[in-house]
Amino acid sequence: MVLWVLILALCGGAVAAFGRNLPSALQARVLAVLALVAIGFLAFILATSNPSTGSGRRRRTGGLNPILQDPGLAFHPPLLYLGYVGCAVTYAFAVAALIEGRVDAAWGRWVRPWALTAWAFLTLGIALGSWWAYYELGWGGYWFWDPVENASLLPWLALCALLHSAIVVEKREALKTWTIFLALLAFGLSLLGTFLVRSGVLNSVHAFANDPARGTVILMLLMLYVGGGFALFAWRAAAMAPTGIFAPLSREGALVLNNLLLCSITAVVLVGTLYPMFADYLLDQKISVGPPFFNTALFPLVIPLVAAMAIGR
Repeated sequence: MVLWVLILALCGGAVAAFGRNLPSALQARVLAVLALVAIGFLAFILATSNPSTGSGRRRRTGGLNPILQDPGLAFHPPLLYLGYVGCAVTYAFAVAALIEGRVDAAWGRWVRPWALTAWAFLTLGIALGSWWAYYELGWGGYWFWDPVENASLLPWLALCALLHSAIVVEKREALKTWTIFLALLAFGLSLLGTFLVRSGVLNSVHAFANDPARGTVILMLLMLYVGGGFALFAWRAAAMAPTGIFAPLSREGALVLNNLLLCSITAVVLVGTLYPMFADYLLDQKISVGPPFFNTALFPLVIPLVAAMAIGR
């Protein structure tokens, strides 16, 4: 979590340094939102995971597992964290736009590089983890459709949709509210992933921790930031009516179809990941959702997605 806050501080510094072409009011709001997110996570660290309060010296019991001593795995978690926290920047741009009550082509042009950066880091992190698992464990081994891997896939899918919708905002000034919604959703899914891997609510072969108390605090942060963002969205979205139009059978229309399919895939992965938890808590049933469900449910969505990508290029 210290790494999370460090990356968040670096993101704020990047917005301050490279966002000088932004309107001063928008830049100030973006930095203020990022600061509020940082305050929440700093409070989480001090209250539940203070690194300065150790339990004394510990006896060394051995080195790192040899399988984990690999460059691919060494860079895998930090790159994922860069992608997770990068979603906070697009979230901050969305909240700042909602406060101002205005989204235009310039906003789409400003937010797209930050979304692309977060998406690129997530892509690199997922790819390195898959590459490591391929030659260490065999493709489709331990971590195939594991909840922790799904936790990184969910914001990646949302960022894919956000990148495409931001193009429509920039070129046609349409899909404004939808793009804001995706920016809020991507950050919400990144926080959900942090909650899943640190709370122990889902069984995973490589969850980071099993601490319900810390998971509760992360869940509270998720409700505060994401719930507050969507409440603001419900209040201010009507003020951002689209001004541009486009033909359904066009490049922009293909991008809209692309968005719908990406969000449908996200919903399927989310339901498949969380259903065992709800089945356990609500129905007292132990259910495992694995590759057969995901392969069967996603195949009809991926084929038209590839076709829509070719048309929307």
